[in-house]
Amino acid sequence: MVSPSQRNRKINLLKRSSGMPGPDNFAIVEQDELAWGANQVLVRNRWFRVSISTRLMMSEEAVSVKGIPFPPINVGDTLADAAIGQVVSAPADSGLQPGEFVLHPLGWREYAVVNVGDCTRLGTRQPNPVACLGHGWTAYAALTRATQVKPGDVVFVSSGAGAIGSMAGQIARKLGASRVIGSTGTPDKALWMKQTLGYDEVILRGEGSISEQLQRYAPDGIDVFIDIVGGEQLEAAVSHTREGARLVLLGALSAELANAKSTKYAPVEIDAFALIVKGVTLRGYSADENPEVFAEWLACVSQPSWADIEFPVTRFAGLETAPLALEETCSGKARGLVLVEL
Repeated sequence: MVSPSQRNRKINLLKRSSGMPGPDNFAIVEQDELAWGANQVLVRNRWFRVSISTRLMMSEEAVSVKGIPFPPINVGDTLADAAIGQVVSAPADSGLQPGEFVLHPLGWREYAVVNVGDCTRLGTRQPNPVACLGHGWTAYAALTRATQVKPGDVVFVSSGAGAIGSMAGQIARKLGASRVIGSTGTPDKALWMKQTLGYDEVILRGEGSISEQLQRYAPDGIDVFIDIVGGEQLEAAVSHTREGARLVLLGALSAELANAKSTKYAPVEIDAFALIVKGVTLRGYSADENPEVFAEWLACVSQPSWADIEFPVTRFAGLETAPLALEETCSGKARGLVLVEL
């Protein structure tokens, strides 16, 4: 179908970034008409997520370095990320109705043409966009599928103020952790993490050795490490593990957010002998391995016992603010999920 009266605005990649992305890397493009096929849905986007991984996908390194874990965004492509929108038009046999909310992967545009199979139905009532688009379900999957938190565990979460870390600390506590330690880059974030997110202690990058700070806050060692950073923080975690500790690697921000350029390389020197002697497990994990956890997560946070959980979010209004949202995401200014509302 074609709708010549339905104008669309979207953000395309104008040129690849070298270092931190800026406004000159993007172009807002107006599309005079939209066309969609028999198995596609026209969706009016209401919110979309802005993720750090976009920096690597749009960088010069995305095409010059082999093995980048995300598909590169090519010059001229429309950027994309998870979004929630309302159905405008859908095939009769899809079961989708106009006005129904759906989750799909095509943000960074006002209207999206989405394959039916890429739509997750959210119902006719307005959903909580932060619960649905945030990385709470990623953290929940890591703490219930990649490993399991046991009562009394000491848990360390790197990048504890970020989209995943701001949820992981809270979830670990709900699952029985007795002590939760996070890391971040500024004193104001550290205070916020303790006062709002319930972290017991926060390690500050640039305030001395990560290993020494971890020793001070977890003198008897850690049982679980949820890592989004890599580098020195992973090295410190390995050196402070208890017997039977479980380490789950979800990201490598030390590589993705390197000042000079975004890269896939996050080298670290760890004590392999300590892993063997202590029976430590070290696992890379993606929540995409357990997609069923998404529905479980939404059901979980609807329970009264989880009513006090915080959903940290940094909000931006309007499509044109998305490049700034990405810049603040990558520079560390944002807290929690970064959300653009349309």
